[in-house]
Amino acid sequence: MAGIYIHIPFCRSRCTYCGFFSTTQLELRQQYVDDVCQEMTLRGGTAETVDTIYLGGGTPSQLTPAQLGQLFLYINKVYGASNATEVTLEMNPDDITHEYVETLSQLPVNRVSMGTQTFDDRRLRFLNRRHTAAQVPEAVERLRRAGISNISIDLMYGFPGESIDDWQRDIEAALALNVEHLSAYSLIYEEGTPLYRQLQQGLITETDEDMSLRMYEMLIDRLTAAGYEHYEISNFSRPGFRSRHNSSYWQDVPYIGLGAAAHSYDGHYRSWNVSDLRRYMDAIEHGTIPCERELIDDDTHYNDRVTVALRTCDGLDLSRLSDRYRRYCLDEAQRFLDNGLLRLDGNHLVLTRKGLFVSDYVMSSLIWVDDR
Repeated sequence: MAGIYIHIPFCRSRCTYCGFFSTTQLELRQQYVDDVCQEMTLRGGTAETVDTIYLGGGTPSQLTPAQLGQLFLYINKVYGASNATEVTLEMNPDDITHEYVETLSQLPVNRVSMGTQTFDDRRLRFLNRRHTAAQVPEAVERLRRAGISNISIDLMYGFPGESIDDWQRDIEAALALNVEHLSAYSLIYEEGTPLYRQLQQGLITETDEDMSLRMYEMLIDRLTAAGYEHYEISNFSRPGFRSRHNSSYWQDVPYIGLGAAAHSYDGHYRSWNVSDLRRYMDAIEHGTIPCERELIDDDTHYNDRVTVALRTCDGLDLSRLSDRYRRYCLDEAQRFLDNGLLRLDGNHLVLTRKGLFVSDYVMSSLIWVDDR
């Protein structure tokens, strides 16, 4: 099963932490939508059955209902994806008005991912988010009334000056919404962002590692106690509500990326469109797809499998590795099996609870080294 990802780079305003490719040039939305549709035509259909569709950004809810309808019309025309089981639209809480949500019933969207980040208005202003904490439960209620029965929210922790009690209040506010899915990430200071510049100038102080660890432990304990499945390092779901689209990335399933900065993978090659709006649109309008690509050789494929599969509760399926890589992986993993950071579950190598906290170190230690 293949997934389709469409990158919608438009935002009404830029958040201080965001390192994703985005723009506030809203006047280019229609031209961009036309060009993404043209990219679909240039790529042509696929023999794969399309199982999931994901519109991410940026802020996809900055597109008009008519523009969203145009994209779905072309997806069905080119890829025959009318039977996709999961169709996700990323939305900002303040975009989820009664009028906007009513139009969702005319579209194939059956899952909404909402950028909540925090329920503290001071921290929302610090991030330059447009919504207020009070708008989040209102948005969830509107989506429910519109028939959206699969809602995901994003949270952040590790804000400068944030206490463990502050974080607990955010978790409890999230649980009160009773959504099907929740993703939580530690605040990252990505180079080139306003947040990073504030850190470099000494205007803010990064949360220390011990506090971040305590917050992550609290997150796991509280959400699993509330019945959520911790199925990936940063993701939790009610039973049956894992993100099918994101899970395809972790399970080595091919996917198609459309739009500026979007990535694609066919099992042999990985490609990525240029992260420049004008260059993307100019190239598409001249009949070419502005992308680079690389061949995924056996070593790279093994390394990719290690670094994505071990993020999940299902772990790395050793039966899918050749004898060469399976032996190497088990040899390198033995010390982590001995010290309780990894465990074997049948043919699957899985991070333990203790291993989650040092996951980057464990995964990097299993990476193929050429001089072995």
